Amino acid sequence: QVQLVESGGGLVQPGGSLRLSCAASGSIVSISTMGWYRQAPGKQREVVATSTSGGSTNYADSVKGRATISRDNTKKTVTLQMNSLKPEDTAVYYCYAGAMVRDRSYYTGYWGQGTQVTVSA
Repeated sequence: QVQLVESGGGLVQPGGSLRLSCAASGSIVSISTMGWYRQAPGKQREVVATSTSGGSTNYADSVKGRATISRDNTKKTVTLQMNSLKPEDTAVYYCYAGAMVRDRSYYTGYWGQGTQVTVSA
């Protein structure tokens, strides 16, 4: 139905930057919200940033001023640029999309497989 493929994770030094990208594919009719979540070891998954189809964005307090989410509705992609990375940003980052697929009249949430981001010297 919907596949979300993430890229861009890796090892980054404190104070560094990274760019995560996610591309959605499948029998998609429409996507409402796209965003990024993360899950650190021993913690619950939490929202990092989201973007609606209308262009509204929302950020977790922990990344405000350091993260920028951008979205291309035509290409069905969402990107997260994060700067001034801290060790506490270390987590598996997941792409999320609320999508309506062919032959359905409602939106369902889909997740990517996750990409590891490690911030360490």
